Amino acid sequence: MKRRVVLALAGLITFVFLMTGCASDVVNESNSSDNGGANAGNTDSNGNASNVEVDIYQFKVEFRDQFEELIRLYMEENENVQFSVQTVGGGNDYAASLKSQMASGNEPVIFNIGGPTELEEYREYLTDLSDTNAASLALDGTLNGVEENGAVYGLPFAQEGYGLIYNKEIFEQVGIDATTLTTFEALEEAFTKIDEKKDELGLDAVLALPASELWVLGNHLANHYIAPEFDNNILTAFEADSISFKYSDQMKRMLDIQNKYSVQPVLSLDYSMQVEQLFSTGKVAVIQQGNWIYPTVQQMDENFASNGIGMIPMPFEGEFEDHLPVGVPQYWVVNQNSSDEQIQAAKDFLDWMYTSDTGKDFVLDEFKFIPAYDGYDADRIADPLSQDVYKYSVAGQTIGWTFTATPVGWNEDVLGTEFQKYLSDHTSWDEVLEAAKENWENSRQ
Repeated sequence: MKRRVVLALAGLITFVFLMTGCASDVVNESNSSDNGGANAGNTDSNGNASNVEVDIYQFKVEFRDQFEELIRLYMEENENVQFSVQTVGGGNDYAASLKSQMASGNEPVIFNIGGPTELEEYREYLTDLSDTNAASLALDGTLNGVEENGAVYGLPFAQEGYGLIYNKEIFEQVGIDATTLTTFEALEEAFTKIDEKKDELGLDAVLALPASELWVLGNHLANHYIAPEFDNNILTAFEADSISFKYSDQMKRMLDIQNKYSVQPVLSLDYSMQVEQLFSTGKVAVIQQGNWIYPTVQQMDENFASNGIGMIPMPFEGEFEDHLPVGVPQYWVVNQNSSDEQIQAAKDFLDWMYTSDTGKDFVLDEFKFIPAYDGYDADRIADPLSQDVYKYSVAGQTIGWTFTATPVGWNEDVLGTEFQKYLSDHTSWDEVLEAAKENWENSRQ
């Protein structure tokens, strides 16, 4: 009798277990079907979105690790969302890779654009972000080029500036006051003094020009001598049907100086070699870069990063002498082809990153950003490069970033490529200018 009872109970338990499992499978299948799969997001017992997947395609390699750490903290507080990040930057062409990503059909939820030119190019993908807290807190001028008819299509990363970053110890050893190098003559005299003592100083060369990087040439170096032609106004450049290269002689002189005093061959130098292998290790005294290199230098040598580097503008003869190019490097945008749940999750994250206490601490202390939003303590700007940028910004001694408003691909694919030809003696300077002028005019027709 006991044996029969045990067998009967065992059979009943097995039956109940199987029925429960089947019921569970039916419920799960129903949820997945009703909500369009994991990417669209499911709902929990309270009707809130859950399991929303948001992929981010971003360009800023310098803060990749810190950004991923912030995302991990956010996901710990928000278990209903899962973020994945793909960073394309440094030696890679973000603009070209983003186009490929979009063409593949694997569109990210959050990605980056650089200003009015790319706003026009990606308009069909962009969500209006004017209802975010971050948009309402953006500093005056930081939304120029991504705001139209009350709609805000991008949220600024930060403010950034670039120029000539120098090794303070080397300048002191040679007896150079960096603040006096506001003219071409003063800069060349200083470079000559360093060059004469480079063996004694343990330098490979005075400078490292990463001419394999089209953005260093066509975006940043060129912009210093192009923006004044358009009165430093992004929208003026965006609406211009032609370019005259009013300050082309100065642009050529700056390119020639950097090439003359650089580690050679410049066309083989890339960003990583310039910043990590040469400047951070004390093998060159000067590089043309921006405050975004600070985290990289800090990882290489924290003491050198904190106490041994500074930034000055490239020379300019005229109204904008001793002015530093300052602007918004990129904007966060949200793909309107994503699901409603993904779009909301993206907005919530971007708001949290720039307005929460945790996010603001990361922006200042980990990302080393110069904030583009109200509500930050400017005294907490930590690194010396960002302090230099902030100093020029507060003083109003800035040059605009008009390279975000030129014809699509013009700065890098046309002007940067022509610069490379010039550096390799495959074209003349006049031919560089003529090719760039013709392409600009054809693009604007």
